[in-house]
Amino acid sequence: QLQASGGGLVQTGGSLSLSCAASGYSFSEYNVMGWYRQTPGQQRELVATISNGGNTKYADSVKGRFTISRDNAKTAVYLQMNSLKSEDTAVYYCSSRRPWIVEPEYWGQGTLVTVSS
Repeated sequence: QLQASGGGLVQTGGSLSLSCAASGYSFSEYNVMGWYRQTPGQQRELVATISNGGNTKYADSVKGRFTISRDNAKTAVYLQMNSLKSEDTAVYYCSSRRPWIVEPEYWGQGTLVTVSS
């Protein structure tokens, strides 16, 4: 399972850090970790992914503001969010998958991030 934490309320321009701890499955096998987000009535969208080797990908909307990282020893993935905007308000989900699978195979429970002006 994946357990996400760190969401909360922050003002525009502020920072927030999300964490996600993995357990109960092979972290080394399902080693592409990611963060997605979803707002009411919208599809879940990709925010960032990181491979086992540390290669990262970001949505254009968060490039330069968000940083994804991982700690394989702790089987955890993180998302540092800076310069937050109101449009970053969403429920954030962490995910994992095997490298050859396109879509996430495991999902965390979601953590709410609210950015207020």
